[in-house]
Amino acid sequence: MKPFHQILANNLVANVTNFTVWFAITFWVFLETKSVFATGMIAGFYLVFTAGFGFWFGSIVDHNAKKHAMLASSVASALFYLLALGMLLAEPEGAFRDPYGWYLWGFVLLVMLGVIAGNIRSIALPTLVTILISEDARDKANGLVGMVTGIGFLTTSVISGFLVAYAGMFGVMVLALVATGLVFLHLSLVQIDEGRVAPNPDVPAEPKRVDIAGTIKVVAAVPGLFALIFFACFNNFLGGIFMALLDAYGLSLVPVEVWGLTFGVLSIAFILSGIIISRTGLGKNPLRTLLMVNAITWAVCSVFTIQSSFWLLAAGCFVWMLLGPYAEAAEHTTLQKVVPLERQGRVFGFAQSVEQSASPLTAFLIGPLTQFVVIPFMTDGAGAEAIGGWFGTGPERGMALVFTIAGLVGLLVTIIAFNSRYYRDLSAAYSRGKDDDGEGGGATVASPA
Repeated sequence: MKPFHQILANNLVANVTNFTVWFAITFWVFLETKSVFATGMIAGFYLVFTAGFGFWFGSIVDHNAKKHAMLASSVASALFYLLALGMLLAEPEGAFRDPYGWYLWGFVLLVMLGVIAGNIRSIALPTLVTILISEDARDKANGLVGMVTGIGFLTTSVISGFLVAYAGMFGVMVLALVATGLVFLHLSLVQIDEGRVAPNPDVPAEPKRVDIAGTIKVVAAVPGLFALIFFACFNNFLGGIFMALLDAYGLSLVPVEVWGLTFGVLSIAFILSGIIISRTGLGKNPLRTLLMVNAITWAVCSVFTIQSSFWLLAAGCFVWMLLGPYAEAAEHTTLQKVVPLERQGRVFGFAQSVEQSASPLTAFLIGPLTQFVVIPFMTDGAGAEAIGGWFGTGPERGMALVFTIAGLVGLLVTIIAFNSRYYRDLSAAYSRGKDDDGEGGGATVASPA
């Protein structure tokens, strides 16, 4: 477990560094330009880039030693951060205050690519769980991965705000370069036995390409696996609603400093969840666990804004953050079991691309829909007349109605998934894999490669 724990610690520092930069660029651009349009576009482009690069990053992970892929991730991030620092130092007077200027967006692009390069690590890490951790302990290891994510989320929101306030983007970029260098140095000293077999000169090597078609064949070979990925995609589609409206709803109830502190405190739920999973695991059928936590989460989401209450909102967010790592760990544990190791990077990358593609679509659509349709509906329209007496009226209640509808839709879809043939097929595939290879490497289907 020692190499795994060292990799976890290394990933924690890398994640905190990259996401501190990400939060900081968003805060800083708003402070420089006072443009909500600019910050909204940054969020949308980030999600689009995450979805677009997932296929390629998965291929990089599969075709190279995982440690080398992670080291390359740090090198790429450092190069982009260095170029961004150069643009920062060479800024023409007032260039960063123009929300439509090419200089600002060139700088944002470099910073964003540095952050996105870190996503290679998020794909490589679950494949290293497959390599380093025995099958019966992978769910607990995935819980630790979720805990690392939670710690990163908790610290990032605090660090980025202070850095931007007291050191500006110059301090952010310098710190990012130093931290990325230290992460690279530490990882280069970690000894990892990946069990890679030396290439046989008599056997043709698999071409080092993205190979989306081959990845789709692997996914299709496991009954129900496509359904799992598209179920997660649909969850992210609804999750885009929260990305677009949650801050606005929270800020309609409490001052900005209270809202920021609230999210920092509630992030402890991520850490608590990771600790619990690392001790108890996910049960005999992680897929069942995934659907159960989804049902609870969507049920909570349908009622946590039913009345205008900060404490009700905080309680709902706590449950949401507490159960989120269960869903992610369950999905990773299932994929690690039913997908051949030599294809896991591409399958994780494929899943990342498909699942992340939904959130930006919803985020771009739900803002105008809420602003121009739902808010008037709940302010002086038919909705206000029909349910306004007990639900409330006004812009804040319009956003609340969107959350309630999203929660009910998510709960309905989860119930349908629970009773579907795809759930039974994938559960059976996971169970067969466990019976077939016991403590082994985690493959129940043959790779077409």
